[in-house]
Amino acid sequence: MTGRMRFWMLCSLAPLVVRGSVVTASASPGLPFVINTWSGQFTSATDAAYEALISGDRVSALDAVEVGCSTCERNQCDGTVGYGGSPDENCETTLDAMIMDGGSMNVGAVAGLRRVRDAISVARRVLDHTAHSLLVGDQATEFAVDNGFVEEDLTTPDSRSRCEQWKAQLDCQPNFRVNVSPDPSSSCGPYTPLPPSGVGLGSDSVVRRHDAQGILMPQSAASPRSHDTISMIAISDSGEMAAGTSTNGLSHKIPGRVGDGPISGSGSYVDGEVGGCGATGDGDIMMRFLPCYQAVENLRHGMSPRQAAEDVVRRMLRKYPAVLAGIVVVDANGIHGAAASGWTFTYSFRGGTMNQTRVVEVSPVNARFMLTKLTPSSLVISRDI
Repeated sequence: MTGRMRFWMLCSLAPLVVRGSVVTASASPGLPFVINTWSGQFTSATDAAYEALISGDRVSALDAVEVGCSTCERNQCDGTVGYGGSPDENCETTLDAMIMDGGSMNVGAVAGLRRVRDAISVARRVLDHTAHSLLVGDQATEFAVDNGFVEEDLTTPDSRSRCEQWKAQLDCQPNFRVNVSPDPSSSCGPYTPLPPSGVGLGSDSVVRRHDAQGILMPQSAASPRSHDTISMIAISDSGEMAAGTSTNGLSHKIPGRVGDGPISGSGSYVDGEVGGCGATGDGDIMMRFLPCYQAVENLRHGMSPRQAAEDVVRRMLRKYPAVLAGIVVVDANGIHGAAASGWTFTYSFRGGTMNQTRVVEVSPVNARFMLTKLTPSSLVISRDI
């Protein structure tokens, strides 16, 4: 092989980085196809799902999504998926997951799942063995155990240590309490609600600032690691589509909080006739907009994947100018694009006869509020000049 041939082969394998507000739509490498949010450890999920699809074992798109998300759960991707991450105020880790069939539009999801590590697989059981779409909390755990899953502690020594440090050394800062006493900006609970006429109704209140800016806390809590979710879409070689998400939620969340991950149309969404979407970011804001449902509908009405993603990001930005969001969209043919706000977002994909996963980096549309998510140094980045 000549040096020139080797150069062009390497260029074809390098991820595309566009230093604009969004990444341009990328041509499909062919089917089967897998795409998911984030890079680094998250590429192991891309590879696992893709390898399942080409295994020759008649693996469905649903199976591939379950395999991919399960890989991240076992690997504790970035500490934001699976056990041992994002402890709540009580130092407990709980899990959210969702899986969706793009043919039947059937959904299975769990939220606030306790003491069971295999969240995406429990969600798959909800899809396959119930007429429901979402099970929550201890009852979701009971369902999981009835279906053969093992109860085990989701807390690890590291997650408990970080939570105890948050309490003892940081005075529970940051947190998600508002309009309570004692002052949540400087104290731990227990908290008592303030009367409606008390603190919180002024123009500079935390609630007003959250509604205006999309940020409830200091940037230390609004970091990428506080909001990561794996959201995946898979297309089999026969063209069937599925989507899914898995996350351990938001660090220091109020116990019982559920984000956008297990919500169909928010964390992910797929219609096999049109395409699919995966999302990550500030779930408390994003679920108000159902960005993935909107993105797929945008595809239906003729937008490209890039245009569909940018449209939903800008819809959120009009109300929340500093919202953290990453949206990746793929049509039924595997053509993909993305948009982001508040941070540099990455996504991973693999399809056709590709021999490795590729990573795309997406710059935010609102650089003023940008939080940087570092790309692992092991990635080879090509830049559009």
